[in-house]
Amino acid sequence: MKRVFSVALLHLMSLGVTMGGDTGSPEPSAPPSAPEAPAGKGNAPGNMAKLSPISWRTRYELGPGDVINFALFGRPELDRPGFRIAPDGTISFLQAQNIKVAGLTIDEARLAIEQGLTSNFRSPRVIITPQEIASKRFTIMGKVLDRGIVTLERPITLVEAIANAGGIETGLYEQNTVELADLDRSFVSRNGQQLKINFKQLLRDGDMSQNVEIEPNDFIYLASTISNSYYVLGAVGNPGVQGLTADASVVSAVSRRSGFTDRAWTDRVLVVRGSFSQPQTFVVSVKDILAAKIPDFKLQPKDIVYVADRPWATAEDIMKLAFAAFVSSATTNWVDLNVDPIIKN
Repeated sequence: MKRVFSVALLHLMSLGVTMGGDTGSPEPSAPPSAPEAPAGKGNAPGNMAKLSPISWRTRYELGPGDVINFALFGRPELDRPGFRIAPDGTISFLQAQNIKVAGLTIDEARLAIEQGLTSNFRSPRVIITPQEIASKRFTIMGKVLDRGIVTLERPITLVEAIANAGGIETGLYEQNTVELADLDRSFVSRNGQQLKINFKQLLRDGDMSQNVEIEPNDFIYLASTISNSYYVLGAVGNPGVQGLTADASVVSAVSRRSGFTDRAWTDRVLVVRGSFSQPQTFVVSVKDILAAKIPDFKLQPKDIVYVADRPWATAEDIMKLAFAAFVSSATTNWVDLNVDPIIKN
Protein backbone atom coordinates (compact mmCIF):
# COMPACT_ATOMS: atom_id res chain seq x y z
CA MET A 1 0.00 0.00 0.00
CA LYS A 2 1.30 3.38 -0.96
CA ARG A 3 1.89 5.84 1.87
CA VAL A 4 1.85 9.49 0.97
CA PHE A 5 3.62 11.95 3.24
CA SER A 6 2.59 15.57 3.43
CA VAL A 7 4.93 17.60 5.63
CA ALA A 8 3.03 20.83 5.07
CA LEU A 9 -0.29 19.38 6.28
CA LEU A 10 1.18 17.83 9.39
CA HIS A 11 3.18 20.96 10.24
CA LEU A 12 -0.06 22.91 10.28
CA MET A 13 -1.68 20.26 12.47
CA SER A 14 1.23 20.13 14.87
CA LEU A 15 0.58 23.66 16.17
CA GLY A 16 3.56 25.25 14.53
CA VAL A 17 6.60 23.02 15.00
CA THR A 18 9.61 25.20 14.11
CA MET A 19 13.30 25.45 14.87
CA GLY A 20 13.29 28.07 17.61
CA GLY A 21 16.20 29.95 19.13
CA ASP A 22 18.65 28.59 21.69
CA THR A 23 16.71 29.77 24.76
CA GLY A 24 14.45 27.64 26.96
CA SER A 25 11.64 25.50 25.62
CA PRO A 26 8.38 27.32 24.84
CA GLU A 27 5.37 26.91 27.07
CA PRO A 28 2.90 24.22 25.96
CA SER A 29 0.14 25.66 23.85
CA ALA A 30 -3.46 24.59 24.20
CA PRO A 31 -4.75 22.21 21.54
CA PRO A 32 -6.74 24.00 18.87
CA SER A 33 -10.49 23.92 19.01
CA ALA A 34 -12.28 22.14 16.20
CA PRO A 35 -15.43 24.03 15.30
CA GLU A 36 -18.02 22.12 13.36
CA ALA A 37 -17.81 22.89 9.68
CA PRO A 38 -21.04 23.66 7.83
CA ALA A 39 -22.33 21.32 5.15
CA GLY A 40 -20.58 21.76 1.86
CA LYS A 41 -17.37 23.04 3.46
CA GLY A 42 -15.58 19.72 3.89
CA ASN A 43 -11.87 19.29 3.48
CA ALA A 44 -12.14 16.50 0.91
CA PRO A 45 -13.36 17.29 -2.62
CA GLY A 46 -16.97 16.31 -3.21
CA ASN A 47 -17.93 16.29 0.45
CA MET A 48 -21.29 17.93 1.07
CA ALA A 49 -22.00 16.18 4.37
CA LYS A 50 -21.58 17.80 7.78
CA LEU A 51 -18.16 17.24 9.35
CA SER A 52 -17.59 15.81 12.79
CA PRO A 53 -16.96 18.59 15.34
CA ILE A 54 -13.65 16.99 16.43
CA SER A 55 -11.57 15.27 13.80
CA TRP A 56 -8.07 14.22 12.87
CA ARG A 57 -8.26 16.83 10.10
CA THR A 58 -8.00 19.67 12.62
CA ARG A 59 -5.90 17.97 15.30
CA TYR A 60 -3.51 15.31 14.05
CA GLU A 61 -2.51 13.05 16.91
CA LEU A 62 0.40 10.65 16.71
CA GLY A 63 -0.25 6.95 17.10
CA PRO A 64 1.40 3.50 16.93
CA GLY A 65 2.97 2.92 13.53
CA ASP A 66 3.72 6.55 12.70
CA VAL A 67 7.37 7.22 11.83
CA ILE A 68 9.03 10.47 12.94
CA ASN A 69 12.47 12.04 12.69
CA PHE A 70 14.32 13.54 15.68
CA ALA A 71 16.88 16.34 15.78
CA LEU A 72 18.40 18.32 18.65
CA PHE A 73 18.91 21.99 17.80
CA GLY A 74 22.61 22.84 17.56
CA ARG A 75 23.67 19.18 17.78
CA PRO A 76 23.41 17.71 14.25
CA GLU A 77 25.47 14.67 15.29
CA LEU A 78 22.54 13.60 17.47
CA ASP A 79 19.99 13.53 14.62
CA ARG A 80 17.95 10.29 14.68
CA PRO A 81 15.77 9.68 11.59
CA GLY A 82 13.08 7.06 11.07
CA PHE A 83 11.82 6.18 14.55
CA ARG A 84 8.55 4.23 14.53
CA ILE A 85 6.13 4.71 17.43
CA ALA A 86 5.78 1.40 19.27
CA PRO A 87 2.48 -0.51 19.56
CA ASP A 88 2.13 0.73 23.15
CA GLY A 89 2.31 4.34 21.92
CA THR A 90 5.80 5.10 23.24
CA ILE A 91 9.00 6.26 21.61
CA SER A 92 12.58 6.92 22.76
CA PHE A 93 15.15 9.56 21.81
CA LEU A 94 18.55 9.65 23.51
CA GLN A 95 18.00 9.71 27.30
CA ALA A 96 14.26 10.34 26.92
CA GLN A 97 13.16 6.71 27.07
CA ASN A 98 9.69 5.22 26.56
CA ILE A 99 7.90 8.55 26.32
CA LYS A 100 4.15 8.15 25.74
CA VAL A 101 3.32 10.14 22.59
CA ALA A 102 0.18 8.38 21.32
CA GLY A 103 -2.68 10.86 21.36
CA LEU A 104 -0.36 13.88 21.32
CA THR A 105 0.18 16.38 18.54
CA ILE A 106 3.73 16.71 17.21
CA ASP A 107 4.22 19.88 19.27
CA GLU A 108 2.96 18.19 22.43
CA ALA A 109 5.20 15.19 21.75
CA ARG A 110 8.18 17.54 21.30
CA LEU A 111 7.55 19.09 24.70
CA ALA A 112 7.31 15.64 26.32
CA ILE A 113 10.61 14.57 24.74
CA GLU A 114 12.29 17.82 25.83
CA GLN A 115 11.10 17.23 29.39
CA GLY A 116 12.69 13.78 29.28
CA LEU A 117 16.03 15.28 28.22
CA THR A 118 16.27 18.07 30.81
CA SER A 119 18.38 15.99 33.22
CA ASN A 120 21.09 15.53 30.56
CA PHE A 121 20.83 18.70 28.44
CA ARG A 122 20.47 22.36 29.31
CA SER A 123 17.35 23.83 27.68
CA PRO A 124 17.08 21.12 25.00
CA ARG A 125 15.31 22.15 21.80
CA VAL A 126 13.97 19.08 20.04
CA ILE A 127 12.80 19.15 16.44
CA ILE A 128 10.30 16.48 15.35
CA THR A 129 9.25 16.01 11.74
CA PRO A 130 6.90 13.27 10.52
CA GLN A 131 8.23 10.80 7.98
CA GLU A 132 5.42 8.28 7.52
CA ILE A 133 1.73 8.31 8.41
CA ALA A 134 0.52 4.86 9.43
CA SER A 135 -1.61 5.10 12.57
CA LYS A 136 -4.84 6.41 11.05
CA ARG A 137 -6.72 3.57 9.36
CA PHE A 138 -10.18 2.45 8.34
CA THR A 139 -11.62 -0.87 7.13
CA ILE A 140 -13.70 -1.55 4.03
CA MET A 141 -15.26 -4.98 3.57
CA GLY A 142 -17.98 -6.74 1.64
CA LYS A 143 -18.79 -6.44 -2.06
CA VAL A 144 -15.88 -4.27 -3.19
CA LEU A 145 -12.96 -5.50 -5.26
CA ASP A 146 -10.13 -4.59 -2.90
CA ARG A 147 -11.15 -5.27 0.70
CA GLY A 148 -9.03 -4.68 3.75
CA ILE A 149 -7.52 -2.14 6.11
CA VAL A 150 -6.57 1.18 4.49
CA THR A 151 -4.26 3.89 5.80
CA LEU A 152 -5.80 7.36 5.95
CA GLU A 153 -3.04 9.39 4.36
CA ARG A 154 -5.29 12.40 3.70
CA PRO A 155 -8.95 13.35 4.16
CA ILE A 156 -11.16 11.24 1.87
CA THR A 157 -14.88 10.73 1.48
CA LEU A 158 -16.99 7.57 1.42
CA VAL A 159 -17.25 7.70 -2.38
CA GLU A 160 -13.46 7.95 -2.67
CA ALA A 161 -13.00 5.05 -0.25
CA ILE A 162 -15.26 2.83 -2.37
CA ALA A 163 -13.59 3.97 -5.61
CA ASN A 164 -10.10 3.37 -4.18
CA ALA A 165 -11.24 -0.14 -3.25
CA GLY A 166 -11.90 -0.85 -6.91
CA GLY A 167 -15.59 -0.07 -6.80
CA ILE A 168 -18.52 -2.38 -6.20
CA GLU A 169 -18.27 -5.99 -7.41
CA THR A 170 -20.40 -6.96 -10.39
CA GLY A 171 -21.68 -10.26 -11.72
CA LEU A 172 -23.81 -11.68 -14.54
CA TYR A 173 -27.53 -12.22 -14.12
CA GLU A 174 -29.54 -13.33 -17.17
CA GLN A 175 -26.68 -12.14 -19.39
CA ASN A 176 -26.73 -8.67 -17.80
CA THR A 177 -24.03 -7.16 -15.60
CA VAL A 178 -25.41 -6.32 -12.17
CA GLU A 179 -23.91 -4.93 -8.99
CA LEU A 180 -23.58 -7.47 -6.19
CA ALA A 181 -23.87 -4.97 -3.32
CA ASP A 182 -27.13 -4.56 -1.42
CA LEU A 183 -27.10 -0.79 -0.96
CA ASP A 184 -30.19 -0.89 1.27
CA ARG A 185 -28.28 -2.89 3.88
CA SER A 186 -24.79 -1.46 3.50
CA PHE A 187 -23.53 0.68 6.34
CA VAL A 188 -20.71 2.67 7.91
CA SER A 189 -20.00 1.95 11.57
CA ARG A 190 -18.20 4.59 13.67
CA ASN A 191 -17.38 4.12 17.34
CA GLY A 192 -19.81 1.21 17.46
CA GLN A 193 -22.69 3.24 15.99
CA GLN A 194 -24.22 3.02 12.52
CA LEU A 195 -24.08 6.33 10.65
CA LYS A 196 -27.25 7.57 8.99
CA ILE A 197 -26.14 7.11 5.38
CA ASN A 198 -28.38 6.19 2.46
CA PHE A 199 -26.04 4.35 0.08
CA LYS A 200 -28.66 4.19 -2.65
CA GLN A 201 -29.14 7.97 -2.66
CA LEU A 202 -25.38 8.47 -2.61
CA LEU A 203 -24.29 6.00 -5.30
CA ARG A 204 -27.38 5.85 -7.51
CA ASP A 205 -28.80 9.37 -7.21
CA GLY A 206 -25.56 11.28 -6.60
CA ASP A 207 -26.76 12.83 -3.34
CA MET A 208 -23.50 14.28 -2.00
CA SER A 209 -25.08 15.13 1.35
CA GLN A 210 -24.61 11.42 2.09
CA ASN A 211 -20.91 11.58 1.15
CA VAL A 212 -19.40 11.68 4.64
CA GLU A 213 -15.68 12.00 5.27
CA ILE A 214 -14.00 8.91 6.61
CA GLU A 215 -12.61 9.00 10.15
CA PRO A 216 -9.95 6.73 11.68
CA ASN A 217 -11.31 3.30 12.71
CA ASP A 218 -14.44 3.60 10.54
CA PHE A 219 -15.84 0.28 9.29
CA ILE A 220 -17.45 0.35 5.82
CA TYR A 221 -19.49 -2.70 4.86
CA LEU A 222 -21.04 -3.27 1.42
CA ALA A 223 -23.61 -6.02 2.01
CA SER A 224 -24.21 -8.78 -0.54
CA THR A 225 -27.33 -8.71 -2.68
CA ILE A 226 -27.16 -12.47 -3.30
CA SER A 227 -27.06 -13.52 0.33
CA ASN A 228 -29.48 -16.37 1.10
CA SER A 229 -29.41 -16.02 4.86
CA TYR A 230 -31.08 -14.21 7.75
CA TYR A 231 -30.05 -12.97 11.19
CA VAL A 232 -31.27 -14.09 14.59
CA LEU A 233 -30.14 -11.55 17.17
CA GLY A 234 -30.70 -10.42 20.72
CA ALA A 235 -31.65 -12.68 23.63
CA VAL A 236 -30.96 -16.05 22.01
CA GLY A 237 -28.32 -18.59 22.98
CA ASN A 238 -26.17 -18.18 19.86
CA PRO A 239 -27.02 -14.97 17.98
CA GLY A 240 -25.77 -14.69 14.41
CA VAL A 241 -26.39 -15.45 10.76
CA GLN A 242 -28.39 -18.50 9.67
CA GLY A 243 -28.73 -20.07 6.22
CA LEU A 244 -32.24 -19.89 4.81
CA THR A 245 -34.11 -23.16 4.27
CA ALA A 246 -37.58 -23.83 2.90
CA ASP A 247 -39.01 -24.26 6.40
CA ALA A 248 -37.38 -21.17 7.91
CA SER A 249 -39.68 -19.52 10.43
CA VAL A 250 -39.38 -17.52 13.62
CA VAL A 251 -39.69 -20.55 15.89
CA SER A 252 -37.30 -22.71 13.85
CA ALA A 253 -34.84 -19.79 13.58
CA VAL A 254 -34.73 -19.34 17.35
CA SER A 255 -34.35 -23.11 17.84
CA ARG A 256 -31.41 -23.25 15.43
CA ARG A 257 -29.67 -20.47 17.35
CA SER A 258 -29.85 -22.41 20.67
CA GLY A 259 -33.22 -21.11 21.82
CA PHE A 260 -34.17 -18.21 24.05
CA THR A 261 -32.05 -17.02 26.95
CA ASP A 262 -33.52 -16.78 30.43
CA ARG A 263 -34.11 -13.04 29.98
CA ALA A 264 -35.80 -13.29 26.55
CA TRP A 265 -39.20 -11.62 26.20
CA THR A 266 -41.14 -14.03 23.96
CA ASP A 267 -44.44 -12.14 23.87
CA ARG A 268 -43.21 -9.86 21.08
CA VAL A 269 -40.40 -10.87 18.71
CA LEU A 270 -39.50 -8.28 16.06
CA VAL A 271 -38.87 -9.23 12.43
CA VAL A 272 -37.32 -6.50 10.27
CA ARG A 273 -37.47 -6.84 6.48
CA GLY A 274 -36.26 -4.55 3.72
CA SER A 275 -33.95 -1.54 3.74
CA PHE A 276 -32.52 0.39 6.67
CA SER A 277 -34.19 3.57 5.46
CA GLN A 278 -37.69 2.12 4.89
CA PRO A 279 -37.94 -1.15 6.79
CA GLN A 280 -41.00 -3.34 7.13
CA THR A 281 -41.59 -4.55 10.66
CA PHE A 282 -43.57 -7.54 11.90
CA VAL A 283 -44.38 -8.23 15.53
CA VAL A 284 -44.60 -11.96 16.27
CA SER A 285 -45.72 -13.60 19.51
CA VAL A 286 -43.83 -16.86 19.95
CA LYS A 287 -45.97 -17.59 22.99
CA ASP A 288 -49.11 -17.54 20.79
CA ILE A 289 -47.43 -19.65 18.12
CA LEU A 290 -46.47 -22.33 20.64
CA ALA A 291 -50.01 -22.24 22.02
CA ALA A 292 -51.32 -22.86 18.46
CA LYS A 293 -53.23 -19.57 18.51
CA ILE A 294 -51.50 -18.21 15.38
CA PRO A 295 -49.40 -19.83 12.59
CA ASP A 296 -45.62 -19.59 12.63
CA PHE A 297 -44.12 -16.62 10.76
CA LYS A 298 -42.24 -17.56 7.56
CA LEU A 299 -38.89 -15.87 7.00
CA GLN A 300 -37.34 -14.46 3.84
CA PRO A 301 -33.70 -13.88 2.87
CA LYS A 302 -32.02 -11.03 4.81
CA ASP A 303 -34.71 -10.85 7.49
CA ILE A 304 -33.60 -9.76 10.95
CA VAL A 305 -35.22 -11.64 13.83
CA TYR A 306 -34.66 -9.71 17.04
CA VAL A 307 -35.51 -11.02 20.51
CA ALA A 308 -35.50 -8.36 23.22
CA ASP A 309 -34.56 -8.92 26.84
CA ARG A 310 -37.23 -6.52 28.12
CA PRO A 311 -40.86 -5.69 27.33
CA TRP A 312 -41.58 -3.18 24.57
CA ALA A 313 -44.75 -1.69 23.08
CA THR A 314 -44.02 -0.69 19.47
CA ALA A 315 -41.48 -1.67 16.83
CA GLU A 316 -39.93 1.79 17.01
CA ASP A 317 -39.08 1.17 20.67
CA ILE A 318 -36.70 -1.64 19.79
CA MET A 319 -35.72 -0.94 16.16
CA LYS A 320 -32.51 0.90 17.01
CA LEU A 321 -31.29 -2.04 19.11
CA ALA A 322 -32.12 -4.46 16.30
CA PHE A 323 -30.13 -2.47 13.73
CA ALA A 324 -27.19 -2.06 16.13
CA ALA A 325 -27.16 -5.82 16.70
CA PHE A 326 -27.27 -6.39 12.93
CA VAL A 327 -24.31 -4.09 12.29
CA SER A 328 -22.27 -5.86 14.96
CA SER A 329 -23.25 -9.33 13.73
CA ALA A 330 -22.65 -8.56 10.05
CA THR A 331 -19.20 -7.23 10.87
CA THR A 332 -18.29 -10.24 13.01
CA ASN A 333 -19.63 -12.70 10.46
CA TRP A 334 -17.64 -11.17 7.60
CA VAL A 335 -14.45 -11.25 9.63
CA ASP A 336 -15.06 -14.86 10.67
CA LEU A 337 -15.57 -15.96 7.07
CA ASN A 338 -12.83 -13.93 5.41
CA VAL A 339 -10.15 -13.09 7.98
CA ASP A 340 -10.04 -16.12 10.29
CA PRO A 341 -9.21 -18.58 7.45
CA ILE A 342 -6.30 -16.35 6.42
CA ILE A 343 -4.99 -16.23 10.02
CA LYS A 344 -5.33 -19.99 10.48
CA ASN A 345 -3.49 -20.69 7.25
